[in-house]
Amino acid sequence: MRRHFVNLLLAGALAPAVFAGAARANPVVLFDLKSGYVLEHQDAFKRWYPASLSKLMTAYVTFRAIQAGEVALDSPIKVTKHSAGEPPSKMGFKPGSVMRLDNALKMMLVKSANDIAMAIGENIGGSQAAFADRMNAEASRLGMTGTHFVNPNGLYSPDQYTTARDLAVLVAALRTDFPQYSPWFSIEGLAVGKKAIANYNLLIGRYPGADGMKTGFVCSSGFNMIGSATRNGRTLVAVVLGEKSAVSRAEAAAKLLDRGFDMPAATSNTLAALKPYGDTLSPNDMHDEICAKKPKDEQSEAAPEVAAKDKPKSPYQVKLDHPTLIAVGLGGATGPAPKAFVDQTDQNYADVPLPSWRPDRPVPNGAEPLATGTAAAAAQGDQPVKAAN
Repeated sequence: MRRHFVNLLLAGALAPAVFAGAARANPVVLFDLKSGYVLEHQDAFKRWYPASLSKLMTAYVTFRAIQAGEVALDSPIKVTKHSAGEPPSKMGFKPGSVMRLDNALKMMLVKSANDIAMAIGENIGGSQAAFADRMNAEASRLGMTGTHFVNPNGLYSPDQYTTARDLAVLVAALRTDFPQYSPWFSIEGLAVGKKAIANYNLLIGRYPGADGMKTGFVCSSGFNMIGSATRNGRTLVAVVLGEKSAVSRAEAAAKLLDRGFDMPAATSNTLAALKPYGDTLSPNDMHDEICAKKPKDEQSEAAPEVAAKDKPKSPYQVKLDHPTLIAVGLGGATGPAPKAFVDQTDQNYADVPLPSWRPDRPVPNGAEPLATGTAAAAAQGDQPVKAAN
């Protein structure tokens, strides 16, 4: 049943927490998607900055809007001056550029594009604040009691926080309420014109059975990841927060999944059965540890590429051979426009210099934006393309 897992979360009986392995310094949750049972957890209620894991809620709100008939997959999403000014990771399209909603969602989920996430939020919600209200309303409805959002892309704000347990609840809702979009979370990469963009999720194409979900990084959060995999009809999800690098978060998620697939199916412990424990109010801030003591090339979640002559230190540093890419780009938006799209005026797209971004705390740039404001051809739905070597 579509909401089987969420119902389990709400109705689960009390059960002892399940721990495996040595104690950790960062939050983790491992659970079985179909049954809803927790296999392992640590600091599940610790407040944490979600970074780009916030985009999973942006996707959920958007899927609900599609379901309600507000928008369609081919509805137009227009890049506003505000969204175009968001820092990388980004697509770099110019203000006024228009794309299909489904292409925008894929860019947001695979490239983790901050500008596109903001554009989705502004077009569907009418403004960043109004869309954040919708994010928080969904979080409340789902029972994400330790979560608060202020923006759709996860850029640092002291008022944007979540917990590993709440993220697990969100993933369960995404996968059970909207299974038709599950393949989007396992896309190996995107083709934008002649440019190939790899998925930041290093489990995809490298870990057997990997099929999702999302990564996130800002200096204050460290390297976050939600990794899922399916084997023999069993889907497990690992939530890992606060790792030290893109590779270590992939390794941590893989180890959790390995242990989970080796465990017998749990029968007594649901996420709803977990009572809050530990410090649930003070967010952990990793800014100085992650960004003050490391070179800039280590302050990014961009997937590392290893030359063929070099032996990778981790299987999650291996560059994929001939990854399957999905073509996305501008144009092709023939569906009903969001109300916010209709209400926007030309003032939003005036040809004036974009303001430079001055964050309260420095956030690394990540991958460079594409200079492809008009270069990408219109893409109609999923178009798999094999990347050239």
